[in-house]
Amino acid sequence: MIPEGIHLNEIDRHFADFICRQAASRDGSLFAAAALLSRGVVSGDVCLDLAAALTDGDAPRFGIKDLEGWAERLRSFAVVGQPGEFAPLILDDANRLYLQRYWRYEDDLAAALLKRSAPAPVDQPLLKDGLERLFGAKAPGETDWQRIAAVAALTRRFCVISGGPGTGKTSTVVKVLALLLEQQQGEKFRIALAAPTGKAAARLKESIVAGIDCAPEVAALIPEEVSTLHRLLGYLKGSCTFRHHRENPLPYDLVIVDEASMVSLPLMAKLVDALREDTRLILLGDRDQLASVEAGAVLGDICGTGGTHGFSPTFVDLAGKVSGDELPVQDSSGALGDAVVLLQKSYRFSASSGIGMIAAMVNNGDGAEALAACRDGRYPDIRIDALPPMAQLAEALAERILSGYRAYLKGDSAEGAFARFGEFRILCALRNGPYGVDAMNRMVEERLARAGLIAPQGRWYAGEPILITRNDYNVGLFNGDIGLILPDREAGGELRAFFPSGGGMKKVVPLRLPEHERAFAMTVHKSQGSEFDRVLMILPDRDVPVLTRELVYTGITRAKKSVEILGTEEIFLGAVARRVVRRSGLRDKLWGGRG
Repeated sequence: MIPEGIHLNEIDRHFADFICRQAASRDGSLFAAAALLSRGVVSGDVCLDLAAALTDGDAPRFGIKDLEGWAERLRSFAVVGQPGEFAPLILDDANRLYLQRYWRYEDDLAAALLKRSAPAPVDQPLLKDGLERLFGAKAPGETDWQRIAAVAALTRRFCVISGGPGTGKTSTVVKVLALLLEQQQGEKFRIALAAPTGKAAARLKESIVAGIDCAPEVAALIPEEVSTLHRLLGYLKGSCTFRHHRENPLPYDLVIVDEASMVSLPLMAKLVDALREDTRLILLGDRDQLASVEAGAVLGDICGTGGTHGFSPTFVDLAGKVSGDELPVQDSSGALGDAVVLLQKSYRFSASSGIGMIAAMVNNGDGAEALAACRDGRYPDIRIDALPPMAQLAEALAERILSGYRAYLKGDSAEGAFARFGEFRILCALRNGPYGVDAMNRMVEERLARAGLIAPQGRWYAGEPILITRNDYNVGLFNGDIGLILPDREAGGELRAFFPSGGGMKKVVPLRLPEHERAFAMTVHKSQGSEFDRVLMILPDRDVPVLTRELVYTGITRAKKSVEILGTEEIFLGAVARRVVRRSGLRDKLWGGRG
């Protein structure tokens, strides 16, 4: 019997029943643990923290009130093993309960990253010369965190370069590539550039090409092609495994992954498993963005506590010699401490930028301060307005819709249409409901049709924006790719789906498109890896768990020029106060905690 107040879906119940059958017991504490673990994994947790389950009230509803007694009872069943044993469930010393495969993913990943974080040999005089040439003279009294990130990336086989929008993650990694190639002294050095989605991969490619500023012979060795992680690893249709793994590793000396916050624990574990021992790995991403929609918050866990940390005396001494920067010392930073660098200066947002300032307030949990700053007019590039009632929403948004989308629909070329389509986007917290993506897309379509800008007849129509939702390697389109349905002059005006590709346009017959959806409005989750000149972010009229600080931060930082938020004060403050909590043991394993 499921206690009142506990929501479990069919999978959760069936899984708990399965575990109980394997244990030949209908013990309530085992059923509860298995059911809550299953529910948590679906929600993005890697494990069930027994103590947290007691604190949040779920376990007590099953009649469980004692942590030690619950853990001891679970350990009495053969289906619950200790770390390193082979059993359906694993319970560690910190009372975290895992599915066997998730414990293995986490444990293998932690061990591999710690091993790769050890110092690697480097030609210090050559590095010092390259840093001076590529990063310029050091400003007195300032720490150049991009330069420090380059030192970290050159002196170990694993490095994370994290930072908010506009902090120069991609421009830094282009310089890192140049420095690494110089260190090879003409030896062959194979590089792979990857991202979790096709959209993110395309943006990384554009940034790499635009950011190359080094000797021509070095620039020629930097790859322009970027692939999705699934394509890099060798996706096997109908399987959860890949062609490349420990026994058949990737043939690269360096792998760089952009938008790493979007990578789930299983995928990151499989990527690291497919690397040779001497392969370098560099992760780029914003640790404060929304985590993967699948299990884990890997980048956040790798980056540690969420604050800033010092560096080992050895790294501080080395950085001083080759870059001239002074760094904070922290003897207990651990093996990973010198491998994680946070870029702290935004080159996109000035000190007077409301987007940058409000995003920082939200990220710090200062909801009331952020709300006041949005409303008092001190920052003209960001504001928050009251959410109109549903009955009045279409009329209230009419002018915003027309001004935001009219220009791209008047374009005379696919390139021009795409450039203008990227100027404005509606972002929603939810998919369903009156203020969700589905309702917004219908509303926008209706308003544009009423204005005579589109004629939504038939399965596809001219001007329709689409978002690919499933990878299709045959067609070459991937989850997250955005296209426009437009008349093709070369095909007698027949409709084609146009997608930016390699500086040009890829055209696809609509019937060959993989699964897709309309994209006038997108969820904040789907917008990750994108940038728009102007953003209209719509919060729902009710509080839901998905409304978090990370969601608001991610939505705000998609904008380059201006943001308008529609929402009630209560919902905004509640969202900023709520953090995404993904239960896992990865952070403890990497930074020396329990487990």
